[in-house]
Amino acid sequence: MKKDIHPTYFPEATVVCACGESWTVGSTRQEIRVDICSACHPFFTGEQRIVDTEGQVDRFYKRLEARQRYVSETENREASKTSPDRSLEEFEVNARATKLLIEAGLATAGELIAKLEEGGDEAVLSIDGFGRKSLADFKKALRRMGYELPGEEE
Repeated sequence: MKKDIHPTYFPEATVVCACGESWTVGSTRQEIRVDICSACHPFFTGEQRIVDTEGQVDRFYKRLEARQRYVSETENREASKTSPDRSLEEFEVNARATKLLIEAGLATAGELIAKLEEGGDEAVLSIDGFGRKSLADFKKALRRMGYELPGEEE
């Protein structure tokens, strides 16, 4: 063996864990510090604990929270699009036809759909001055916005 190239061996080196546990081993370092040992490791203790030295778990939870917030906002937005309380004026269909429906007491999408459910197309067409073209335009606008119309299957 060559002289003076080997590290010094310490037969009584001390290993100290972050939890406070310590024991003696042989090593080329006199003292060794570790973050986790068999006394505090979740596998050996049966306790679930997340060891996060670089903030990765916190970043993951922030991303997860942002994703959940995004999903709930999207669902709320979609739900508000198909709200039965949505005004017929928002559908941007013929202004004259919209005015006729409002005068007949059908101011919201829910009221128009209810009228279609109760009496079909004829119930809406019975409104003076309201024709088939206007009804077709309103139905098309309702479908485009995501409303389900009575008598139509997907």
